[in-house]
Amino acid sequence: MVGMRALVIAAEEGGHGAVEAGTGGFWADTAGIMLVLPFVAFLLILAFGKRLKYKGGELAVGALAINLLWATVLFVLNMTGGVLDQTTFEIARIGSDLVFELGWVVDGLSIMMYFLVNFVGLLVFIYALGYMEGDVRVDWFFAAFSLFAGAMLVLVGAPNLIQMIIGWEGVGLASYFLIGFYWEDLDNVRAGNKAFMTNKVADVGLILGTILVGVAIGSFDFSELSIAAAEHAEALGAVAVAGGLLLFFGAMGKSAQFPLHIWLPDAMAGPTPVSALMHAATMVTAGIYLMARVFPLFQNLAQDTRGLMVVIGAITLFAIGLLALVADDIKKVLAYSTVSQLGYMMTAVAAGGYTAGLFHLFTHAFFKALLFLGAGAVIHAVHSNNMSDMGGLRKEMPTTYWTFVVGSLALAGIIPLAGFWSKDEILATLGHEGYTAVMWIAIAGAFVTAFYMARAVALTFHGTYKGEGHPHEAPRVMTAPLVGLAIPSIFVGILNIPGVDWPGIGNFTEWLGVRVVPMGDYHPEGIDWSLAAIGLVAAGAGLALGWLIFSRDRATQKARDRFEVPALYPLLRQKYFIDHAALGVVGATTGPIARFIDWTNTYIIDGIINLVGGVVKALGEFVYGTIDQRAVDGVFNGLSAVTDGAGSAVRRLQTGRVQQYAAGFVAGALILVVVFVLIV
Repeated sequence: MVGMRALVIAAEEGGHGAVEAGTGGFWADTAGIMLVLPFVAFLLILAFGKRLKYKGGELAVGALAINLLWATVLFVLNMTGGVLDQTTFEIARIGSDLVFELGWVVDGLSIMMYFLVNFVGLLVFIYALGYMEGDVRVDWFFAAFSLFAGAMLVLVGAPNLIQMIIGWEGVGLASYFLIGFYWEDLDNVRAGNKAFMTNKVADVGLILGTILVGVAIGSFDFSELSIAAAEHAEALGAVAVAGGLLLFFGAMGKSAQFPLHIWLPDAMAGPTPVSALMHAATMVTAGIYLMARVFPLFQNLAQDTRGLMVVIGAITLFAIGLLALVADDIKKVLAYSTVSQLGYMMTAVAAGGYTAGLFHLFTHAFFKALLFLGAGAVIHAVHSNNMSDMGGLRKEMPTTYWTFVVGSLALAGIIPLAGFWSKDEILATLGHEGYTAVMWIAIAGAFVTAFYMARAVALTFHGTYKGEGHPHEAPRVMTAPLVGLAIPSIFVGILNIPGVDWPGIGNFTEWLGVRVVPMGDYHPEGIDWSLAAIGLVAAGAGLALGWLIFSRDRATQKARDRFEVPALYPLLRQKYFIDHAALGVVGATTGPIARFIDWTNTYIIDGIINLVGGVVKALGEFVYGTIDQRAVDGVFNGLSAVTDGAGSAVRRLQTGRVQQYAAGFVAGALILVVVFVLIV
């Protein structure tokens, strides 16, 4: 076991000014419990889930409830004094220097994610008890859901790149199970395959980047990487740009950055609780978390990569957000929104706004989980995902309606809700770092976000009901988590108001900065009210225009939703033809290219192998039949026959009769005498 304190001392001696923090004592030393419990629940559900009342759901909820206790205590300890600790166990060595370790890290970044995954995860798991009641394979759902949460915690707690890859791939596997959960429908299977394969393409970058960076510094440990980057280590500097680009490519897949965003909207095929947890606190945040964990690399050595990262993030936040304007599936509206918000986060981190990007990740988790669970409650009530089958639900579903409105306003960035403070900090950071054009794109993105959320609220909850059946409010087990998420969606933004230090606890920037090498990124000292006003005006204008266009009721939802921007909307409906291009690549791979490879394998590679095999077979027969059997065996058999004949002849002399031996002796003596006389 290795403690973090040695690394803290090393960082201080290197002049990096590591923050003063405690070790967290018992709670940090045992934080590994959080990484293990969901896997225990996974195994227990597989073994006993079918026999339990909630088909194993109670085990999944119990595991995250215990986890939340640890995460909350660590969160409070970090707020009040800072916690910095690491526990690792050596598993194996690669050569004499590279060490493979497993363990857990406890610092500002990981503590924030521990709390987020377990708090949001627990509420989503509770919600799922009601949502999945009576569904197919409920025990398998909760088992896979526990695996999903556990893999994310392994990723979050990773002290090194190798363990992060293990958690990374675990999250990908669990998401594959859950996206394609309703495998009876071929479209769901295709959605799961699309998510899995798109992420596998990006994972190549993560693995190659890990090898490049790890070999360069002689360690896969994040703390060693941070210190090497802060010291501008020559070995790391030589590969910093290439390694940084490869790691970023890996992050593009998980966090759905353009053009690898194509899997995320299709991932809505899974049950809605999966969508909520995936979009709020687990899978899609993994790429942002990776960029934050290796942030010193980009801050100190790989600055040349940041321009490209900002461009990709800006395209993602604006261009992909526009696709929500034409989506009819309420979950896909929210999915495109998630891609857009991930673009905000990536842009902020790439621009140097470590705190800004992660604060938005923090606030976004609450209101995006709220919106997805609200959408799930609506789908649960009307048995359709399409807003064309909805309308007028605010009277039948008041709790869902008001909490959904709270989530929508927070997402739009309306003061004083959480999204306003985190999005405003991103705008301020972009302006401060000189990315003025990108800042204005982000402001335009805020207008678009508000516009499509006004559309979603109007078409779903206002007017008259256009669907079939009788919609109803969700049961308490589903509405209670909505309220539980609506409260932080309103208030958590105040944790990082520029210029405000809360007595005894400081602010989010300080908590997040508890790391071996502090980030030292920009955090505004006060609110730039002029910039905040511009952002608010953009969001307000989007809400007002969206409400003006879509609130008026008509005979059908299609008539209500007939707003069209010439040239733009047809392009959006085709998703910029990016999906078509991707399918073309896949089709070429699975069609002509696959057939060519099969022909090459059958007639060329197999032909060569068969020819070589025939030659080897003939040679073997020649060696065995001619050389071995006739020549080698013939020689040995001949020698054996001669030896056997000589032995038989000599054997006749050995009769055992003394008289014969005496006669032989006398005869021999006489012969010797005769010979001796004749010679002499």
